[in-house]
Amino acid sequence: MPNPSRSKRPYLIRAMHEWMADNGNTPHIVIDTSIDGVTVPDEHVKDGKIILNISEAAAHNLKLTNDSVSFRARFGGVPFDVWVPMASVLGIYSRETGQGMIFSHDSDAAGHTDQEEQSPTQQADDIESNRGRAHLRIIK
Repeated sequence: MPNPSRSKRPYLIRAMHEWMADNGNTPHIVIDTSIDGVTVPDEHVKDGKIILNISEAAAHNLKLTNDSVSFRARFGGVPFDVWVPMASVLGIYSRETGQGMIFSHDSDAAGHTDQEEQSPTQQADDIESNRGRAHLRIIK
């Protein structure tokens, strides 16, 4: 029997992190600090969120696992061990370009999206009905 579908979020974050690093950009993640288990310096939290630089230069011993993001960083010169559950990561973007991805809380609620709950026939019908309309747009 197959395992339930895993969240795409950690895989997409790792891919975007690598792509940004390869292009000389500085990856940042946006964290929802209201999620249980988030360990970040409280004094840097604003409106329930914190933005963390996860570049190689800033995030020492960075681990991007399927369950969490963890690393050691300096905040105001003080070392701090950061640990955030993957579900608390709202997005990843490049500081230089602003390009990245935003995630919703409910997209991974059961490990899959609404689109994945549809039967293959429903998905094919949806694809056919959407042909002819542009789905991508140019970002400059």
